[in-house]
Amino acid sequence: MSRKVDLRSDTVTQPTPEMFEAMARAPLGDDVLGDDPTVHELESEAAARTGHEAAVFVPSGSMGNQIALAVHCRPGDSILFEEEAHVMFYEAGAPAVIAQAITRQVPSSEGIMDVAEIEKRILKRSLHTPGTAVLAVENTHNRKGGAVTPVERMREFRTLCDQYGLKFHLDGARVFNAATALGVDVRELTSQVDSVSFCLSKGLGSPVGSVLCGSSELIEAARFWRKRLGGGMRQAGLLAACGLVSLRKMVPRLAEDHRRAAELAQAVESVDGLAMAYPCPTNILIIETEAPATKWVETLQERGILCMAFGPNRLRMVVHHQVDDAGIARTIEALRAGLGSPAS
Repeated sequence: MSRKVDLRSDTVTQPTPEMFEAMARAPLGDDVLGDDPTVHELESEAAARTGHEAAVFVPSGSMGNQIALAVHCRPGDSILFEEEAHVMFYEAGAPAVIAQAITRQVPSSEGIMDVAEIEKRILKRSLHTPGTAVLAVENTHNRKGGAVTPVERMREFRTLCDQYGLKFHLDGARVFNAATALGVDVRELTSQVDSVSFCLSKGLGSPVGSVLCGSSELIEAARFWRKRLGGGMRQAGLLAACGLVSLRKMVPRLAEDHRRAAELAQAVESVDGLAMAYPCPTNILIIETEAPATKWVETLQERGILCMAFGPNRLRMVVHHQVDDAGIARTIEALRAGLGSPAS
């Protein structure tokens, strides 16, 4: 069997040769002491690219999200999320523990929330009621197949937040995928918000790290929270060097992942017992299975294709820069072979 096609996530990628070279030559300091020049360079570039004043390098997207929420909230405040948002499912209940906030869920149409549905759930602080402090949006939306909230809807959310005095946070783990799918500069999405956390370690290919961007005041408070949560890293320029390669070299090639994902999604629709649960505008496929998803995972693994069960009858596949055209062709061949005997 030739090497496996790993579609479990876009977090599985290995550093590129250029990243290893950048790590080897990166000037270093101690980021907790504030003197790592490579981290400074990454933070400055991230802030400029997202249209914000400042940024802070953090170990993970979850930490970036939770720091932002902690800065925006007082204990007991309410935060609004789409009902299947990453923060609701995959961040270990952190808003209740770190920001000490109440989470309220908003239904959506395939991951894109409606302004009216959000507005119905905004609470005014009173003697009896926790006030709503933050609207958080995930763009792209992981559990909804990489769904993209368009620029105009983001602007509508900004207007709503201004009307009710809410902070607007963007879980932009894959926001560069969103901008690529929409054909716009990422600032069209990120400049609408008070804070945005984006991942370097997903489609952008870095081994570790995310960046939280916002106002200078927010980032000053965020550095305190990063330290409190144990997120201060010392010679972090080794990782920041990879992040700079991600921003400069990996963003332009995201369209290739989207093209390959669309080709795979089209093939899925022709396979008996499989169907796409959602459209595939970016790099994530959520696939409905008639047979148990675990059976598909096991069979595909025997054929050298790795993916995840995403529910009793759902698979998730995520395309990234280490899945080439040949890998997509192998995956399609394995899917079309069905649940019979694995290919020899």
